[in-house]
Amino acid sequence: MISNPTETPLTLTLTLTRARLAGPLPDGDGQLMDIVLRDDRVHAIHPTGTVQTKGETVDLDGRVVMPGLWDHHVHFDMWALRESRLDVSPARSAAECAALVRTRLAERPPDPGATLVGTGFQDGTWPDLPTADLLDACAGPIPVVLISHDIHCAWLNTEALRRWAPSLRSDGLVREQDCYELVARLNDLPVEHLDALVAESVRRAHARGTVGIVEFERRPNLDSWARRARSGVTMRVACGVYTDHLDDAIRRGLATGDVLPGTRGLVEMGSFKIVVDGSLNTRTAWCHDAFPGLDGEDAFGLQAVEAGDLRDLVGRAHAAGIASAVHAIGDRANTLALDTFETTGARGTIEHAQLLSTRDLGRFARLGVAASVQPRHVIDDRDVADRHWQGRTERAFPLASLLSAGARVLFGSDAPVAPLDPWVSMASAVSRAGRGQRPWHAEQRVSVDQALRASARHDRLAPGVPADIAVLAADPRALDAEELAAMPVEATVVAGELVHRRW
Repeated sequence: MISNPTETPLTLTLTLTRARLAGPLPDGDGQLMDIVLRDDRVHAIHPTGTVQTKGETVDLDGRVVMPGLWDHHVHFDMWALRESRLDVSPARSAAECAALVRTRLAERPPDPGATLVGTGFQDGTWPDLPTADLLDACAGPIPVVLISHDIHCAWLNTEALRRWAPSLRSDGLVREQDCYELVARLNDLPVEHLDALVAESVRRAHARGTVGIVEFERRPNLDSWARRARSGVTMRVACGVYTDHLDDAIRRGLATGDVLPGTRGLVEMGSFKIVVDGSLNTRTAWCHDAFPGLDGEDAFGLQAVEAGDLRDLVGRAHAAGIASAVHAIGDRANTLALDTFETTGARGTIEHAQLLSTRDLGRFARLGVAASVQPRHVIDDRDVADRHWQGRTERAFPLASLLSAGARVLFGSDAPVAPLDPWVSMASAVSRAGRGQRPWHAEQRVSVDQALRASARHDRLAPGVPADIAVLAADPRALDAEELAAMPVEATVVAGELVHRRW
């Protein structure tokens, strides 16, 4: 029997009866168990029928339970906003993308003076160029802003350039820092409107077993999530801060893991996020080798921060007890990020770790740096990688190699870049193939067990761990990748509160 070692009588909040614990357990052996939750913790786990239950009970009728899932990299406001924006991800050319805009404007034009915003284009493999003139031809005086799949560039027509980026000289594309600032302005909506969209997206996340997120919105979102928690939104959130707000976090005395008061224990200080390079689709990932067909220093991608500045910023955060989350996609950017962790002694994550040098694989474990990766990008970026990183793709998204080298690997979505759905992420890592595709570098596939460990904060349910639980229709270890992606989530518990239930 697994139980709490203390014998102090407690007032029990919730008991999940007749649960089947996923995977092998030292004492469970597949039998039905009762999981006793007190406040926001697992208090005890007993074989069903051996201890009298008290308080509220929920009969799981043999359903499978496991620790609740985390998405370790999201931009949640943008994910919430995506639902109301035009999806242009199906476009395989600039002309097709413009046609989607034309159809949307004909069927559902925006209100007078409003901007049509679309998301999801990936021009890295397009045969034609996205230009302002092409959008002008289908939108005329209506401002149109299309945000790329990776959020590292945006495509605007002439009216949108005039309204949203009047100081920029552009033929339609706005990249990197200019794009980030543009998107921030587009996302600056009234608080009550944005919070309502966020609350609905939280409910959808609960329906997929998600109990926590690592938030990397560029706006300072600690206080926003504290407000949402006070209003009844129940989601665990670790909020990162960017360079512009690092000093404010230090002045407030916030260290990574500190819980904000008045948030029901749900909202905590996350990491210091700093972006070292761009993305693969825009050919701004900073690499040791030049991108095919490009000349000059730009052919190697973009170094977004100098090595000395990176060292100083990461060191300052480390001295304040704040871990660092370093965005690095290109192999040269990853080398610099690891060098910085080694020099400063800081701990934290490399976000994306998408293209790696073989000699850097073992440094993650040695330095105590986790690789925070987004497995769905394997599916979405494979064609771009084959085109722009040809001859090196055995080092792209090397998930199995990282694990074999002893690295701690964390899974996320980078939503809205990919769906905020941990089962889609896990299936992508297990299969490295979309529907109808052959596995891309099958040697880098991971096991379901490895995917599950990368998607949760705790390996198993036990007394004392947070009462964050996903209730499933089947044991995920018994499913193939396609079934895993569509996993029915029967119920979700966050901090002892039943936030989703299908029956």
